[in-house]
Amino acid sequence: MQKNYLYTLKKQKRTQELTKLKHAYLPTFLIYFGLLFLVMAYGPLFLDEVRYRLGLIRNQKFVLNDSAAQNDSVFARYLTSQNINLRPANTSFSIVIEKLGVSAPVVADVSVTSDEDYLAALRSGVAHASTSPYPSENPGNVYLFAHSAVNFWELGRYAGVFNLARKLEIGDTIHIFYKESDYKYVVVNKEVLNGWDTYPLTRSVVEPTLTLQTCDPPGTTLNRLIVTAKLEEVHPL
Repeated sequence: MQKNYLYTLKKQKRTQELTKLKHAYLPTFLIYFGLLFLVMAYGPLFLDEVRYRLGLIRNQKFVLNDSAAQNDSVFARYLTSQNINLRPANTSFSIVIEKLGVSAPVVADVSVTSDEDYLAALRSGVAHASTSPYPSENPGNVYLFAHSAVNFWELGRYAGVFNLARKLEIGDTIHIFYKESDYKYVVVNKEVLNGWDTYPLTRSVVEPTLTLQTCDPPGTTLNRLIVTAKLEEVHPL
């Protein structure tokens, strides 16, 4: 009887100690886990913002196909003040935004209604809507979309390609390389619309138009940031 009583007391004591530890450390663990998630989630967005602001302070610019500029690298982007040579990912279908330091391939003919299709495409670059035309000098709305996302572990290196799209202003240039030609567009409008608003995709246009879409705020589907640009000139390569 006495042995059983002592065993019961020890068991109760261990249970109480474990309960105390649980109450003492579980909240701390959850806090640290939450902080780690925030760092992992918003880290790329924060780093892009830091890099952008450092570039402004140092008057550093990204220059398209300038062999006299510094070759692009993480070191060059964050630690030097020299201009950086920005090359297109390819000349068959890609996008370059000098102001933002963006150079990424474009994946053609991606369904805008299939989550599986466009998430797969966004692992490889910026997505071109299958319902929109290809770049040309004819009237049409070339529609490209990409994330300014936080789940980079799911979408890979192109998860945040439009992280800084909100920095674009009227008059900024966007280059679309398509079939060995450089289509230079100039931004004419920037707006934030409800996430369900399909007007930017379905609108009719009377001139060659480029539309960029990304999420706003980054990592959410609440709204869409829409950047509209008009074709200025085309240079065969």
